[in-house]
Amino acid sequence: ICILLFTCLYMVCYLVLTHFKKTAEFVTGELWLCTFTLSVAACAVLLLPISILSNEVLLTFPHSYYMQWLNGSLIHGLWNLVFLFSNLSLVFLMPFAYFFTESEGFAGSKKGVMARVYEAVVLLLLLALLVLGIVWVASALLHDNIARKSLYDLWEYYLPYLYSGISLFGVLMLLLCTPFGLSRMFSVTGSLLVKPRGPCFYLSAQSNCLVFFFCLHLIVGGNQSCWSKLNMEALRQEYQTVRTKRVALEMRRKASPWQRNLGYPLVMIALLALTVMCVLMVCFNVLELLLDETAMPRGMEDPHLGMASFSMFGSLGAAVQVVLILYLMLSSVVGFYSSSLFCGLLPRAKDTNLTQIIANCVSLLILSSALPVFSRTLGITRFDLLGDFGRYNWLENFYVVFLYNMMFAGLTSASLIKTVTWAVQRELIRAFGLHRLPLTVSRSTVPFRLLLASGLSKIQ
Repeated sequence: ICILLFTCLYMVCYLVLTHFKKTAEFVTGELWLCTFTLSVAACAVLLLPISILSNEVLLTFPHSYYMQWLNGSLIHGLWNLVFLFSNLSLVFLMPFAYFFTESEGFAGSKKGVMARVYEAVVLLLLLALLVLGIVWVASALLHDNIARKSLYDLWEYYLPYLYSGISLFGVLMLLLCTPFGLSRMFSVTGSLLVKPRGPCFYLSAQSNCLVFFFCLHLIVGGNQSCWSKLNMEALRQEYQTVRTKRVALEMRRKASPWQRNLGYPLVMIALLALTVMCVLMVCFNVLELLLDETAMPRGMEDPHLGMASFSMFGSLGAAVQVVLILYLMLSSVVGFYSSSLFCGLLPRAKDTNLTQIIANCVSLLILSSALPVFSRTLGITRFDLLGDFGRYNWLENFYVVFLYNMMFAGLTSASLIKTVTWAVQRELIRAFGLHRLPLTVSRSTVPFRLLLASGLSKIQ
């Protein structure tokens, strides 16, 4: 069953990567490694939804013959496999893919694939020694009582300590990206939907004016008396941009009234409801952390599926938990690619090189592998962490968990208030009719500055 699930996700991820990659820069081995890593990231995202829904299915059909394959052992094994493969991809596969891409073979060796493989393996071993040395020094500085642990405790102590550090880094990335992504979801979703009122008139007038100037410049030809300061290249680029926007708006204008007047408000209300629900659940979790020790995230060995629902509202509450977990993951991805630090990693169709593909796979794997810990720490779900996901050192610290919840609630509330405030300002401007001013001029729009300067603003 795990192989079937991973195979389906692998095929989907392969199609996604082939849509974005540059064909000339990829070889088969590198594509396999990137696809494997992206598939593991998708499995990590689905861990909690699959576990929660499996529990509800067993509660609904406790004695069904067709559901005998669904049990706690299967879910526990799935969590262990995702943990193993995610760390394998982060520590070995993706560094090897990057080193192999940049390697050319050692000096004096025969050029070829095997020479690049040898160089990549040597660099990977050196990186592993460097990382283990950093982990040993960090553990010696933070824990004096175990500072002299033997290197023979690599598997029992140092590797789990390294995994704990990676998970903490991923959870911190989610803390920074998710609140920003929750606020950006409104603008991103709004750009994909047909709004009730759009700037069709403004762009139509702008496009007509640009066409007039473009044609007039072609007519006057070499006469430079009136157009000596006209930047023809800027005019051509502005014309193409406005023409593209006008075509898109013409297609949106043909949308049905139901899609225009009902779809957009309902989607915006749904996004607002999901965001507010996340904040309220985190605030409730903060109160529980102060009153009840069981609210702390912890690990468990047996999930005991089919015994009781993990939501006080039953199957409906479990479905809401699944939606919120997926919504938080989507928001974190939007916030990650919208930030000024990582916006350069945004993949482009048929124009993404191998280095960018590797960086995207690593980033998505870090975010997705931290999603179960992130959701349980914030109290979005009561499904405790299985396997090695619940053995992170920092999960036992009450102050870290409490401060994390407070920071998420504060950042999300501030981002949401800022988004709503700007939306209210735009609606007030639109209500007072300021958007109807003829041919609004932008400081960066060269043709309209020339239009006003030449005294032809009455052309409308």
